Amino acid sequence: MFELFIPSYQGHLLAGVDEVGRGPLAWDVVTAAVILDPEQPIEGLDDSKKLTEKRREYLFDEIKEKAKSWCIARASVAEIDQINILQASLLAMARAVDGLHIKPEHVLVDGNKIPKWNYSAEAVVKGDSRVAAISAASILAKVARDREMVALDEKYPGYGFGEHKGYPTKAHLDALERLGVTPIHRASYAPVKAKLAQLQLL
Repeated sequence: MFELFIPSYQGHLLAGVDEVGRGPLAWDVVTAAVILDPEQPIEGLDDSKKLTEKRREYLFDEIKEKAKSWCIARASVAEIDQINILQASLLAMARAVDGLHIKPEHVLVDGNKIPKWNYSAEAVVKGDSRVAAISAASILAKVARDREMVALDEKYPGYGFGEHKGYPTKAHLDALERLGVTPIHRASYAPVKAKLAQLQLL
């Protein structure tokens, strides 16, 4: 299933880390880190975006049950607005790896940048479809964040957070224009910033 990627590290304390939620206009960026157990293989891992919601939910529980170690972490809306989404994503990934109860000997990071840390690490472009541990991390992060967005849909009705998960769909942009900005919106993102500026002019 995975394209061939051979990391420089060949031991069993290999962690994969990924983030979900760089594009949305609202809520935290959520990350996960996973050390898989070769003795307990998990079938069907893939980029979380390529899996059905039902399959992600099933794998979410299986990963937590079978992985040697896993951790879900985040960076807040305030941190995103303060240091920008890239730096917040890297910070959240570092928190996820730091939160593993087993210290990894090597970390594979989805994307092309590595957080500032002391771990041996490699960046893997499209790693969530090339490396099983990163795929597992992407599934944990996406399911966790999606569940939070469904809960926030009840707290902030009318925006459709449970459907679009905070991404800038037409329905979300229309709701933002109609209902205004919530405390979970990212003020540094252009559509939110524009709405806030419009309100200040009124």
